[in-house]
Amino acid sequence: MTSSRLPLFALAALLSCPAVALDRPEITFKIFQFPPNMIPRIDGNADDWAMVPEDYAIGIDQLVDDTGKFKAPDKTNLEVKVGWVKGLNRLYFLYEAYDNYWDFSRSDLHNDIFEVVVDGDVSGGPLIDIYHRDIWTPEAVGQARSVIDPRISRSDAHWSFHGVHAQNYHIFTPPGDKDWAMVFGCAQYIKELPYANAAYNYNFKPGEAGKLVLEFWITPFDYSPCDGPQRAVESLLTENKLIGLSWAVMDSDDVNGSRSPFWNLSRKHTMYGNASDLVGFRLMPLEPQFKKPIAANFSYKVADMDRRLVAFKDESDGKITSWKWSFGDGATSTEQNPMHQYKDGTDYTVILDIEGPAGKARRAKVGGVSVK
Repeated sequence: MTSSRLPLFALAALLSCPAVALDRPEITFKIFQFPPNMIPRIDGNADDWAMVPEDYAIGIDQLVDDTGKFKAPDKTNLEVKVGWVKGLNRLYFLYEAYDNYWDFSRSDLHNDIFEVVVDGDVSGGPLIDIYHRDIWTPEAVGQARSVIDPRISRSDAHWSFHGVHAQNYHIFTPPGDKDWAMVFGCAQYIKELPYANAAYNYNFKPGEAGKLVLEFWITPFDYSPCDGPQRAVESLLTENKLIGLSWAVMDSDDVNGSRSPFWNLSRKHTMYGNASDLVGFRLMPLEPQFKKPIAANFSYKVADMDRRLVAFKDESDGKITSWKWSFGDGATSTEQNPMHQYKDGTDYTVILDIEGPAGKARRAKVGGVSVK
């Protein structure tokens, strides 16, 4: 006789798993795809972003304070655009804002801040230590907790999974004498080259008004352990993929130490520590004006090296009516995505010819297919 009930340990494990349900399901924000020959230069100059259509821009009107405690930030003309480049696991940001009081004179966390949280594989769940166990401090009273195991200390949580599957960047606007960002967790390498870069453009002093332009890019990680990048796994960014992303603006106008207004793109300010509270962003295809009418391209994978069996995938652009593959060993195919078995182990030059209403195109990978 079998039972349909789950064992207690299995039920506990199931209940402890984070629910992946992004906030604001009624809207999907867009991430602009830059053409590979027009990647923005990180120099604080917004000219490279002039090609981005205005419907990609996200303004201060999208930010909310779900606590009801803070007035709206004084920043006006605040606008954020996000981009990506096919083949690079990077998210590019342009942040532009005018403020009547930029606060960045101190060398601590008291600063105007642009806080960005990213979950590249939409895994959801807690990403900072206090959300990984039941820690009730005066500051935390009233905030929900995702309890995995009360035996896990805050120190253990910090070193085990603080910022491991999703990342939080406290970006100083501007930084003054500090690093450009404070990263939550011990994987501090994620804010340095070759995983991130940033540049600012402004001409005001602390306490003055003015416009700030910030350009930066970050690398989202599915796994970013404390012990260094050797075992880290970058999030694979692909066309039409949905990722979790959100940001908040902290406007530290009060130099007397009162709390800074915290306005966030998610409707939940807890987005800073729980990736399930982020919002959905789509990695968009190239806009039509940047596409060729027809362009040939392909990729391949060795399906069985012992048999030298190779799977080819057509990745061409445009409306295509015919394909012709030349596999480099005398064999050909007219299938769109053929399989081919080579007799000898060597490097082959494979050519794909395509044709459609817009004309013809060819792509050759010289010695690019290896079945040694």
